[in-house]
Order: sequence, then C-alpha cells, then structure tokens
Amino acid sequence: MGGIFGVVSKSDCVFDLFFGIDYHSHLGTRRGGMAVYGKDGFDRAIHNIENAPFRTKFEKDFSELKGNFGIGCISDSEPQPLLVRSHLGSFAITTVGRINNIEELAQSAFENGRTHFLEMSGGNVNATELVAALINQKKSIVEGIRFAQESIDGSMSMLVMTPEGIYAARDYKGRTPLVIGQKDDGYCVSFESFAYFNLGYSDYKELKPAEVVFISPEEVKTVAAPKEEMKICSFLWVYYGYPTSSYEGVNVEDMRYRCGAALARGDDAKPDIVAGVPDSGTAHAIGYANESGIPFARPFIKYTPTWPRSFMPPNQTQRDLIARMKLIPVDSLIRDKKLLLIDDSIVRGTQMRETTEFLYMSGAKEVHIRPACPPLLFGCKYLNFSRSSSELDLITRRIIQDREGPNVSTETLSDYADPDSRNYKEMVSEIEKQLNFTSLCYHRLDDMIESVGISPCKLCTYCWNGKE
Repeated sequence: MGGIFGVVSKSDCVFDLFFGIDYHSHLGTRRGGMAVYGKDGFDRAIHNIENAPFRTKFEKDFSELKGNFGIGCISDSEPQPLLVRSHLGSFAITTVGRINNIEELAQSAFENGRTHFLEMSGGNVNATELVAALINQKKSIVEGIRFAQESIDGSMSMLVMTPEGIYAARDYKGRTPLVIGQKDDGYCVSFESFAYFNLGYSDYKELKPAEVVFISPEEVKTVAAPKEEMKICSFLWVYYGYPTSSYEGVNVEDMRYRCGAALARGDDAKPDIVAGVPDSGTAHAIGYANESGIPFARPFIKYTPTWPRSFMPPNQTQRDLIARMKLIPVDSLIRDKKLLLIDDSIVRGTQMRETTEFLYMSGAKEVHIRPACPPLLFGCKYLNFSRSSSELDLITRRIIQDREGPNVSTETLSDYADPDSRNYKEMVSEIEKQLNFTSLCYHRLDDMIESVGISPCKLCTYCWNGKE
C-alpha cells in the first residue's frame, strides 16, 4: 500500500512534514521519502526503511532540510518523491496507488514524447516517474494530472509540489482517501485523517473522487472538478486503516465494533473468551464481545518493542516466522479454554493455521475462527493490497481449483461468493478442515457493508465478489 502527506506553510514546514509522514508508517515498510521547497530551491531525502522505522532513518534529514512546502511518503514500492524538470517547470511528485497498464502507458510515452525512464530493479518502470511523464505530455500541470487520472487502469492519488504550492489529486474513483487540514499559517494534505490532529491542524475538507486542488499558504482552490462515481476500498475499514482514522465520515474503530457485533448476532458458538488477532482484529473482537456478552480477553500479546509492524519483511517465509515470534501466549487465558478468535481476514491461511496450532499446543480446548470479512476470492487490481503474485496464493482459490479444475468461469466464482450456495458452504468447510479450526464462519458481505454505513454503490468489494 503506502501513504502520502504534504504541507504548505508561511513558516518552515519540516517538523509537520516529518511527523505527518511518520504517522503513515502502518501503511508500508519498504521506503520513505521527503521533498521540500524553500529559499534554496528543492531538496529531497529517500531511505530504505525495511530494517528501521521512518523516524530513525530520517532524523538527520529532519535537522538539515528546510522549506515552506513539503511532500513525502511511506511506500511499499518505488523510491519517491521524485524531482522533475520539464517544460512545465520544476516540481516534486509522490503518489499512492497501482497502475495495471504500466507497460502500455510507458510505450505510449515513448511513441508520443520520445521520453525515457530510469530502469528499476527487475526491469520495472517507477510508477511515480510514469505519472510524471503523463503529466508532462500536457500544457499545464492540472491538465496533465487529469490526463494521468483518466489514462491509468487502477488507481492513483498524487501530490505535485511546485515553487508556488502543492497540487493534490485524489484517484479517479476515490479508492483511496485524501483529506486536507488547516491551521493559522497554512494547510496540510494527508492520506490518513488522524495524521495532522496532534500537529495542530483541524479538518478542512475531504477531496472527492478525481478532485484536484491547488494548496497555497493562503487558500485551497479546486482546479479540476470532482467526479460523481466513488468506489472507495472497503478494506480500509476492515484492515488497512488506523483505528483513529475516518473515511467518508466513518471512523475505523467504530466500524470495527459494528462489524464484530454483526458477527456475533446469530452465532451459535459458545466460547469461554473472545479474542482479536492483534492488531486489526482486536476492535472487531471487542464489538463481538459487547454484543454477545462473552468476555473479551487477550490470550496472546504482540511484542511491540521490537516487532511493531506486520508488513515486514518482504520474504513470505520470514514473514511467517516473524508472525509467530511477535505473539507471546498467556497460559492462564489459553489452557483448558474454548477460544473464539477474530482476524481481519484469511488470505493464504498460513498464519492462521500456525496461530491455531500454537493455541492447541498451549492447551486450548477449542479454537473458533471468525474473519471480519467474507472469503477473499480475487486479488485486488486497484491497490497494492497484497504482495501475492497469483490468485492461487488465496486459500479459497486453491480449494476452488481443486474442486473445479484450472479454468473456473466467472459464473462459478460468483456462486462460490454467495454465502447461501452449496459451493460456498463446502468451500468454507474445507478451509475449516485444512486449517484445523473447531469452527469457521465468515462475515457476510451484506452485513459488512452495513457495518461501514455508507451507500453500497460507493464501496469497492472486488476482492470478495469480483465486482467494484
């Protein structure tokens, strides 16, 4: 995934920029970057943050960078922000999103502008550099941003910093958020709405899909009108979003309480305690416990002093090992107990299987699993939700392939997505068996959407039902 943050100020902005970016560290762990503009022009710092948090890597830059305008990011992909010089002038750019047609757009750029791209490791094109190339094909930055939004298959929100201020653009269908905060001497723009409150900003406005604004220290001006259609990612509430954030007026923590309560209604499991898999499962479990009256407890605790984040490292085997190392059991809350666990989702099933085995080995009598979302059937093609290279990484698709063969029709997949169908129930039963759960019951999509509480037509649910 990733997150972006920017500041325009009448005074030096680096303090706000540094901590605003840092507040996006839950969204990625590969790279961080900061770019500023001040009396000495543009300056920039980019670091690999896989083995150390953002603050540690950027402390030296924090004391050296100076400027009134700044943008930055936490990224799980390419190095950014980038500094660009073109016929539109000099600017810095940072992005968050995904481009599915990157090769097609790069080839078009070669043919139309005879441009070039710096080749990244693996021969890939830096997506942020490609966005800059798309912008530079037009006669103004605003026209170029709109051209990029309309050309990209996927999603792309961006911040473009010039010597006059920052252009902020939410992706074409609003799949990711972008919100503006204000205080006396300027404005900030942020992926996460909570990132600026402790810096003294108050809410100013949330950008609408495809909306482009220009932010100066004096004002925020819409320079490209928003579009009506919205397809914001539902997983922001279920998993990705930080508990203190709100999207489209709906707080993440509050939504998770409602989600857990909906899971509890009609559930016939009789556990001794309800627990959440840290961290994102915890709020769902609190909602379940409050609704059911079954006590909430923490039978294992995440060791946060040295394992605070869930995304690192990129190697799957190492991630599985770290997932085990992070969780420390509380014997008295596990031994001879019937446990009901809520996690945000089941993707490959590896970690949940190992967590379940770990609980049985620690003396648990029963382990009931309640994912806070429906079964994942499709890999996300709009955001970099997962590092999975194939939909067969999903446990659901492996089971479906075993049952149906390698060429599964869209109609058949739709049947597996229907919680009232026989195929769905048999798939869930097989997952329960393979992962050694006492019982398994997924959240229904309609209940999950109701827990979010905004119009269903504004939510992207592609990873569950193959529909936007």
